[in-house]
Amino acid sequence: MDDLEVRQLRYFVAVAEELHFGRAATRLGMAQPPLSRAIRALERQLGVELFQRTTRQVELTAAGDVLLRDARTALEAVTAAARRARQAGSASPRLRVALKADIDGGLLPQILDAYETERAALPTELLLGGFGEQPQALRDGLADVALVQRPFDDRGLDSEPILTEPVLLAVAAADPLAARPRLRLADLADRKLPDGSPARDGRPLAPLPGSGTRQASNLSEIFSLVETGNVVFFASASVARRYPRPEIAYRPVEDLPDATLTVAWPQDARSPAVAAFVRAAVAAAAAHHHPTYTTNMHGGTARIGPGNT
Repeated sequence: MDDLEVRQLRYFVAVAEELHFGRAATRLGMAQPPLSRAIRALERQLGVELFQRTTRQVELTAAGDVLLRDARTALEAVTAAARRARQAGSASPRLRVALKADIDGGLLPQILDAYETERAALPTELLLGGFGEQPQALRDGLADVALVQRPFDDRGLDSEPILTEPVLLAVAAADPLAARPRLRLADLADRKLPDGSPARDGRPLAPLPGSGTRQASNLSEIFSLVETGNVVFFASASVARRYPRPEIAYRPVEDLPDATLTVAWPQDARSPAVAAFVRAAVAAAAAHHHPTYTTNMHGGTARIGPGNT
């Protein structure tokens, strides 16, 4: 019988991530011999070797690689299911909305207002996180719905685009680039983003997965770095509009893709409150109009607005 238990998967993932039975046993709070026996029993049950063992090292086999990926997904789903069940059975259920502060296209107040008119609406709880953390919060059952910029890791998630807007280059006002009304990515060949990656790659707002460089934790930190002239930053038009700063110039970059804000939720969600929030987000975005605003330039201003992006 191939049915696996959650306990077996937890044991396997610990060994696969540590690649050391002793460290895995310590991590699990158990002795090493029963852990080794449990892994051997799992291999017999599946009829494959999951690890290559020598006196010096432990390595995953091809079968182990496949099981590790699927086991992580399965454990993630089990943990999320428990959290969602507790949330649904709470005496005072809430709709948990994950987002990065200021990365909402300026729509959050309108979305919440529209949501409150829905019959299925629940009290909302805003879960603020860093760049790119929202999809995982949905998969982990920590959030019910999220506002997130595309592209993002959409494993196990459904989403609906609600707003597309230009992305501008934020650069120190004293930088020679600020004297140019329009730019191309090739003009940024020697510039870096706050995470250290090349600006000319035109990477979206979220940080690179697994980047070892310390990330600036909020827009205030990022803009402080930009003002020193050490880095540049790609900011959506709504962020640029809300954060005019005398030491920063915002410039269009002709070949930089637009930013698309989406509302995302778990694929298996059946919550009327989630459906109501998605409807509210779509309706609020449809009613939204981009106001014209100006960006500071040497000797003048550049107007950014409808038909001039």
